[in-house]
Amino acid sequence: MLKKIQTALISVYYKEGLDLIVQKLNEHDVKIFSTGGTFDFISKLGIPVEAVETLTGYPSILGGRVKTLHPKVFGGILGRGNNPSDVTEMENYAIPAFDLVIVDLYPFEETVNKTTEEQLIIEKIDIGGISLIRAGAKNHQDVCIVPSVTYYSELLELLQKGPYTSLEDRRRFAAYAFGVSSHYDAAIYNWFTGGQQQLRLSGSSAQPLRYGENPHQKGIFYGNLDEVFEKLHGKDLSYNNLLDLDAGLHLIAEFEEPSFAILKHNNACGLASRDTMREAYLAALAGDPVSAFGGVLVANRKLDEATALLVNELFFEVIIAPDYEENALQLLYSRKNRIILQLRTGVFPKTQYKTLLNGLLSQEKDVQTEQAADMRVVTQKAPTAAETDDLVFANKIVKHTRSNAIVLVKNKQLAGSGIGQTSRVDALKQAVAKAKEFGFDLNGAVMASDAFFPFADSVEIASQAGITAVVQPGGSVRDNDTINFCNSAGLSMVFTGIRHFKH
Repeated sequence: MLKKIQTALISVYYKEGLDLIVQKLNEHDVKIFSTGGTFDFISKLGIPVEAVETLTGYPSILGGRVKTLHPKVFGGILGRGNNPSDVTEMENYAIPAFDLVIVDLYPFEETVNKTTEEQLIIEKIDIGGISLIRAGAKNHQDVCIVPSVTYYSELLELLQKGPYTSLEDRRRFAAYAFGVSSHYDAAIYNWFTGGQQQLRLSGSSAQPLRYGENPHQKGIFYGNLDEVFEKLHGKDLSYNNLLDLDAGLHLIAEFEEPSFAILKHNNACGLASRDTMREAYLAALAGDPVSAFGGVLVANRKLDEATALLVNELFFEVIIAPDYEENALQLLYSRKNRIILQLRTGVFPKTQYKTLLNGLLSQEKDVQTEQAADMRVVTQKAPTAAETDDLVFANKIVKHTRSNAIVLVKNKQLAGSGIGQTSRVDALKQAVAKAKEFGFDLNGAVMASDAFFPFADSVEIASQAGITAVVQPGGSVRDNDTINFCNSAGLSMVFTGIRHFKH
């Protein structure tokens, strides 16, 4: 069912790439109707175009809120070419039949991300455009609807072959249209309700991945990774790469000093803050050079050549930094599959979702980060200034470590961690064993726990290993047992009152 495009209606917000489309439509002698800024844009190209007002007999009114909402517009889109009654009515009322409708909606989500001014946001709720999209999609038997700037290039490919669309083409674009409209409405609903009354999720774009967590599982990312980073080099990102990147970027955002993190399976196996990136990388790598093999590297400063020389010796999957020296990039480019990313933004949604059973869980992200002023000394001995700095450092890491979690830190360097254990004692034993395996002297080190200690046994083990200061949420009925042991052993301990479980 090839259908010739003879009349088009164009009403768009973003016009990038539209010039090539209207030029091609003009070559095919397609009559074009348009509105407002789009009309001006096409006119300046020297291409014949008629204002919608000449069709409706009404100007754009109410500050532009009403332009296309008229029977002669929607009759031209919804009229059925195979329905004699529709055809007769269209002839009687001089309604032209539109074969192509191109729409790009007001940028509601972009506006919400840029401002909290309610009136500005309200005015970016598109009414006429969304109605044109739904009408065109409903009548895809006769109309090809292009619902977003995203699909301009696909339309142009069709027009290169001639002014025709097949039923298959029109059905495909109709599916795009309902995807655009449902996503748009979900964004508006979530803004009005804060997303708390009913769940409305919509992915604006789908990016197939090589596979999921394992090769036998399919994987898709919904979202726009180009907003987060620019890919400079390497193979396609995998499902697991993205999980590690998400964990790494949230972790590194906690640190203001020059810092370097190395992640494996969503957990830090190395992290350090130093005066230079080179020193930070060396200290992070020393935390667990074995686990660092094949890991994901995250830096919070420009990567210089001196650091890149060392990084280049390690086999790793991904590296991301806010910037790179040119010589550093040339070194890192030496392995073709190595993924090199440049961070664009570290601002992410504050709501998390997780599928389970026959539904989804939703929660606010854990954005609480305790500083020294939030830590209450509960022992006779208070931590020193250096210990306090390390306690803050360790508490940031443990917040981003799988529960049950214990983190050991000395001189702003991750010395050992116990990750994802079913017992807090086991997590501590694992952390101590890791530290000793890689030659750390734990005398004077500090310990962070993501939740309270139910018994005093953990601080006893920590004391035997050389730990001198502890940070934990507190809240156990046996807190006094733990405090009493610390007092008897000369340890200092602080409570934060905030638990940081991460499952």
